[in-house]
Amino acid sequence: MHAAPQARKGRKYDDVLAGARDVFLTQGFEGANVDDIARTAGVSKATLYSYFPDKRLMFQEVVKAECCRQIDEAESKIQPHVKLEAALKIAAEALIEMFTSDFYLRMFRVVVAESARFPDLGRQFYETGPLVGRQRMVNYLHDAEARGEICIEDKELAADMFAEVCRADLFLQMLLGLKSKPAQAEKDRVINGAVAMFLARFGPEKT
Repeated sequence: MHAAPQARKGRKYDDVLAGARDVFLTQGFEGANVDDIARTAGVSKATLYSYFPDKRLMFQEVVKAECCRQIDEAESKIQPHVKLEAALKIAAEALIEMFTSDFYLRMFRVVVAESARFPDLGRQFYETGPLVGRQRMVNYLHDAEARGEICIEDKELAADMFAEVCRADLFLQMLLGLKSKPAQAEKDRVINGAVAMFLARFGPEKT
């Protein structure tokens, strides 16, 4: 059994990743041409292939890098002294920003459009994007339980429920092109509603 190909870091790695990001967003997965990616990144094809042996791995790393960037940014604000409700608000805001971002919406459309021809693409998108966020949320819930703030038997389901509530109707309307970027008041309404619903179901008084 062959080992799965791995990306190799190097001096031009970030340039290649940025170029791939731009091309995937504008041309989709199948339409993305390695020559275009190399040209956009300002590198040779040989350099590109030295970092990414295939296009699927490149797509996977683009999604993973963006997802981790947003998650890391949110987690940096959630220090141990931050109370549960405040931490949930930070998490909800991060989720809503991701769900309504141009990057996520475009990549989501790409994955859905290409998944019939490239079944692994959907799995890779899920494992390097939403699943990463889900596991970080589960880890936080374990820590919160250890501090005595909550008591949740099925933390995976709780994390999934929280993420889905944060989508509300904003994600679907934007995905279908029915709505432009939501105003802060609309996002705050969803943030506050998601946190209130989570606390009503899983808050300290429910332990």
